[in-house]
Amino acid sequence: MEQEQQQQVAAILGAADPAPFEALVSQLMSSANEQRSQAEALFNLCRDRHPDALALKLAHLLHSSSRVEIRAMSAILLRKVLTRGSSSSDAAAVSPSYLWPRLSPATQSSLKSLLLSAAQREDSKSIAKKLCDTVSELASSLLPDDAWPELLPFMFQAVTSTDVPRLQESALLIFSQLAQYIGDVLLPHLSTLHGVFLSSLSHHSPPDVRIAALGATINFIQCLPSAADRDRFQDLLPAMMRTLTEALNSGQEATAQEALELLIELASTEPRFLRLQLPDVVSAMLQIAEADRLEDGTRHLAVEFVITLAEARDRAPGMMRRLPQYIGRLFAVLMKMLLDIQDEPAWHSAETEDEDAGETSNYSVGQECLDRLSIALGGNTIVPVVSELLPAYLAAPEWQKHHAALIMLAQIAEGCSKILCGGKDLATEQTASRMINLLRQLQQTLPPSVLASTWSSLQPQQQLALHSVLSS
Repeated sequence: MEQEQQQQVAAILGAADPAPFEALVSQLMSSANEQRSQAEALFNLCRDRHPDALALKLAHLLHSSSRVEIRAMSAILLRKVLTRGSSSSDAAAVSPSYLWPRLSPATQSSLKSLLLSAAQREDSKSIAKKLCDTVSELASSLLPDDAWPELLPFMFQAVTSTDVPRLQESALLIFSQLAQYIGDVLLPHLSTLHGVFLSSLSHHSPPDVRIAALGATINFIQCLPSAADRDRFQDLLPAMMRTLTEALNSGQEATAQEALELLIELASTEPRFLRLQLPDVVSAMLQIAEADRLEDGTRHLAVEFVITLAEARDRAPGMMRRLPQYIGRLFAVLMKMLLDIQDEPAWHSAETEDEDAGETSNYSVGQECLDRLSIALGGNTIVPVVSELLPAYLAAPEWQKHHAALIMLAQIAEGCSKILCGGKDLATEQTASRMINLLRQLQQTLPPSVLASTWSSLQPQQQLALHSVLSS
């Protein structure tokens, strides 16, 4: 059996025609278990006995196969055999899957050239991304030893290839993934990179290039060692925000959500980068959060951005407290989310209780964010905002608004307890007194059955916090 397999391996790897090896890769994707198992055994034998030939065959398929699915599978297999794929380099070095240390210098050189050439040729976005992942992971282990000197010149040339958008996007994706590894190497090129990022973020660039540029810019800013270096990229922020707003204006919400996730990461790690244009950035995010025409997921991400800034107390203390008008707008958005709750008469007589019944994603996000916001900003900021919003909810005839008011108070109780329970040094006595009166008004306004039902749905610590306020 082994001799037969050896003959098959020789026929697959020794043939000048790529068809036998392409057939093997195709069989690795087979839905027939027996055929796939046989192909896996042959592939593993090729890997163990002939690593150079296997790696080169995969690279040539990725570079030249006319079949998209074959190129995609080759990219996946190459990433597996050329990169460690583990946080433990010692464990990865002895793994049979990881071939790079076992390859000859000539094979390593050929593979690096084939990967960069494939990046120039590939026109499938999904395969290009897989290829970028492979290049980035391989480069992360080679660049510290200056073992891939051709890579950076290639990337600088590719990122300015405005006539080949897919190549430009690929170069930016590689920049983004490698920023943490080559930040020091790129420090002498800050001016060049500034121009590259600004050009790639411009409205003349295709959307895919702009989102890749946004990711590269944010990752690069995060890896810069000094605030002075980061500030040199401050003027890119309007173009970074336009990537988001133009995606929304053109109806590309998936791209907009990707942009929002990147900006949330920036707000979390480098909030001070936003400080000079904070009102404009926060206002733009609140406009997104307030836009009912957008998907809930998009609006939730915009809320998450502002909450993340509020929580960045260690890196940017007090930054959001200086924008009380925006806190009021955010609070109004979160209160509106609490209105998105359903009620069914059948639930009232159900034998088993589901404490999450009727809750929507809006309701859950509103609850969570009210709690986080009040803890992040404290009662001194939150109580005046609540005391302005709450009367309208109490005066409204809809039960949903009464319910929202009670839930909101329960959510902010922890963050505002010092004020509401007598911390006069934190807020004016008048504001705290007004808030407690509103609480008692709510207690009197809600029907006992609704009050009891809502009260029972609260967490024990929320019940205790509200009880201490109402009895103070």
